[in-house]
Amino acid sequence: MDARFFPYDLLALDTLPEWIIATLVVVDWTVRLGALGWIPHNRRPSVALAWLLAIFLLPILGLLLFLVIGSARLPRKRMAMQAKMNDVIRENTPDSHILGNSQEQLPDWIESTAALNYKLGALPMVGGNSFEILTDNHECLRTMAEAVDRAEDYVHFEFYIVAIDDTSRVLLDALVRAHERGVRVRVLIDHLGSVGYPGYRELVEHFDRSGFPWQRMLPVRPWRGEWQRPDLRNHRKILVVDGDLAFTGSQNVIHRSYNKRKNLRKGLVWKDLMIQCSGPVVAELNALFTSDWYSETGDLLLDEVNRELADVEGPVFAQVLPSGPGFETENNLRLFNHLIYNANERIVIASPYFVPDESLMHALTTEAQSGVDVQLFVGETSDHFLAYHAQASYYQELVEAGVKIYRYRAPTVLHAKFVLVDDYVSVIGSSNMDERSFALDLEVSVYIVDREFRRRMDAVVDEYHATSTLLDFEEWKRRPLWHKYADNVARLTSALL
Repeated sequence: MDARFFPYDLLALDTLPEWIIATLVVVDWTVRLGALGWIPHNRRPSVALAWLLAIFLLPILGLLLFLVIGSARLPRKRMAMQAKMNDVIRENTPDSHILGNSQEQLPDWIESTAALNYKLGALPMVGGNSFEILTDNHECLRTMAEAVDRAEDYVHFEFYIVAIDDTSRVLLDALVRAHERGVRVRVLIDHLGSVGYPGYRELVEHFDRSGFPWQRMLPVRPWRGEWQRPDLRNHRKILVVDGDLAFTGSQNVIHRSYNKRKNLRKGLVWKDLMIQCSGPVVAELNALFTSDWYSETGDLLLDEVNRELADVEGPVFAQVLPSGPGFETENNLRLFNHLIYNANERIVIASPYFVPDESLMHALTTEAQSGVDVQLFVGETSDHFLAYHAQASYYQELVEAGVKIYRYRAPTVLHAKFVLVDDYVSVIGSSNMDERSFALDLEVSVYIVDREFRRRMDAVVDEYHATSTLLDFEEWKRRPLWHKYADNVARLTSALL
């Protein structure tokens, strides 16, 4: 057997019997050829090509990785429970995709966006809401703690990363106090999202002592029979108090440094954006928590959810859009693309991990080329090497199309996630602009239609401008060769990040 056609150690092959070499060659090419017809099924070409590249370079290892993390679907039982909750939400939701009457004439695309979100996520756009913008991480923790201290009926707490430390303790202790005075407290934290952070072990002990029910979301503990694709995570951030007040956005419940030694050594601190919500939209966020609680525990909290949404007139219309592997389509990506294509004047995006798919890149570059003012805020520094370099690989195409890229100055890590369109629309939530948030993570976005709130978001953008640097493209092109190489290699993995 001529070993020149087998991509392994030739010296080692020379010592093996020919029948073993022949078997290895057959297995090797069976994996490669089988992958060609198997992996592209119901996958985007970019995702399929990334997996095929991995398998053709490293057939056995690539196949094993694909078997572990290649399917962007939750276990069948979990999918069935999610489908049941989606049906429950639809059964208890009015057939109209908009409840309430606007006090001003809105563009037609505002209503079509509400109809799209309703079809994707089963929740209508509702009027009569109000919002406060919270931009300081530690102050937001104190504000949420004060809300929990006022709770009289129930508190629903769901966050991706939770760890106990000197800043998060104020909120975590408030949960215990609420439970002790008879408030029904229920807590969800993402398992793998939280487990790697200092303070997690103490957090588990704190929750176990508290007496209130709590649950790890999407746990990966095979020794307890708990297993699913390990990188499918629940990335949502939701706090609901008595059904009257809710918080959501980009922030986790942890010190702004995330307590990692390397972050402390570099002086890295995270900057987030949360919103405090009141009005009918709170019931929609609560419905999403109830859905996740049922999916994790099998307990349907019908007595802790608003069964009917209030048909309230303006002034602020809002709509919650859930997305993630529990849905058949990439809800958040469809929303973002729809909004971008309907923009007439201005688009502002903030995303710590901007690794777009082809459709999002086409939408942004098309709008920029048509004269829409497109601004993208990203971080000058990041905590994810691959995502940082994959993101950088898109800068040239974006800048050449006319997109202005602003990099929030280090050592602050910009972690806010929002999309602003023209003078009407703000979308705030947990979703990044990358394949992980589109297909692999459970996310929540709040679609807000209101001129006054949009103006308040402009104040946030003004602050970002003052602390960001517009990308100098000529200087950027002169970055070191190793940086360009890392960008290009990371781009190959962008469909899998």
